[in-house]
Amino acid sequence: MAGNFHLEQVRTLTRRHFFQKCQVGVGAMALAALLEREGRAESTSGGIDEGAPLTPRPPRFAPRAKSVIYLHMSGSPPQQELFDWKPKLVEHNSQPCPDELLANQKFAFIKGHPKLLGTPYKFKQYGPSGAWISELLPHMAGIADEMTIIKSMHTDQFNHAPAELFLHTGSARAGGASIGSWVTYGLGSESQDLPGFVVLLSGGTDPSGGKSVWGSGFLPSVFQGVQCRGEGEPILYVSDPKGMSRDVRRRSLDALRSLNEFELQQFGDPETLTRIAQYELAYRMQISVPSVMDISQEPKHVIEAYGAQPGGGSFANNCLQARRLVERGVRYVQLFDWGWDIHGTGAGDDIVTALPKKCKEVDQPVAALVRDLKARGLLDETLVVWGGEFGRTPMNEERAGSKFLGRDHHQHCFTIWMAGGGIKPGMVFGETDELGYHIVRDKVPVFDLQATILHLLGLDPHQLGFKYQGLNQRLIGPTDEPRVRHELLV
Repeated sequence: MAGNFHLEQVRTLTRRHFFQKCQVGVGAMALAALLEREGRAESTSGGIDEGAPLTPRPPRFAPRAKSVIYLHMSGSPPQQELFDWKPKLVEHNSQPCPDELLANQKFAFIKGHPKLLGTPYKFKQYGPSGAWISELLPHMAGIADEMTIIKSMHTDQFNHAPAELFLHTGSARAGGASIGSWVTYGLGSESQDLPGFVVLLSGGTDPSGGKSVWGSGFLPSVFQGVQCRGEGEPILYVSDPKGMSRDVRRRSLDALRSLNEFELQQFGDPETLTRIAQYELAYRMQISVPSVMDISQEPKHVIEAYGAQPGGGSFANNCLQARRLVERGVRYVQLFDWGWDIHGTGAGDDIVTALPKKCKEVDQPVAALVRDLKARGLLDETLVVWGGEFGRTPMNEERAGSKFLGRDHHQHCFTIWMAGGGIKPGMVFGETDELGYHIVRDKVPVFDLQATILHLLGLDPHQLGFKYQGLNQRLIGPTDEPRVRHELLV
């Protein structure tokens, strides 16, 4: 017992605490001030209320969007089967890939000299832009006039976890702050009874990048994404324990707050403020979260439009919940749907059997989400993003001689689409070569996408930063190369 108490004392005796508590003379005072300035993580955006970190804050300039719904297809859909129609690839199906495309290239699984793979699916043109969209996505084809399809996305990662981390945190390594965390850090939350950043999962497992893709990294942990579940308790450990009334919970939280405020006065750890804020938010969420997550409250025709089923966990349910969340002031809603890694090693991950099933799961609810937002007057202020973490090769993978059709990871180009929230509707942006291997026009690096999303929310991506470990950390990295793609904006 005494040993544990001594260990706790040692843990709290940080270097900074030692010098601050043992100041002797002017020299020690100067050293303490230097250590404080050197070690503490600081905002470079300003305006954060440390007592209420999720309080709404004004944007840097007039925003186009108030909230974001990001629909991430974990594993990366093959763009050649969905949005990037390549008739020349179909014409040369099963022919050897040109040598010049393979020189000095690395692939995750392809070995030897692969053959080109033309899509087995038919395409038609839709919307004012004449966008080519696959027969696999008939419902999304119906909202082509709302979508801007970007066929020239580029990343420098070709494995799932690093690519997802890079897309959502700006770093291929765990420890960065996710874009949803940056948004709530910069703007706070419009709803004080719900998290500012909510995560919804489907597909049976977490994304390959793990929970770090919605983590707060070096930002205060109050800004991390809160995972809500479609079945059982929406948020684990928020409900009162059995036998504890709401009044007793309130009094216990008041006591905890007093203890935390005392600790804050003693040690000045900013995470203590986060702990206080999270306890209070959790108390308020006990009432608000079960209500907002109960989609059975929706009219029957709305539930049917999404293809949702109250009481279960599915991508369709999550899409409907996403609309309900932004309707109530949640800033950033992130949906992850796992199962899009179409390698063709068997019937469970091939283009002919598995891909149509995945498309059917998401096609109707995504289109319903966009239409529902528009009908409610929310699409103009809600940015919707759909896509994966990288692209797929124009060649058949044929891993270990597999006879199933599938595509390997491809970093050079991939397709996403955006709608609402200040995005030009009915547009196709960027172009790849006739085989869909390289970008030939209007390359959009991942950092540019992140910069554009922040800009649409009224945040300056070059100014939004956080001082940590001697560096001004930013979502878009340390250079000034990333830029807002104004060509995509209304």
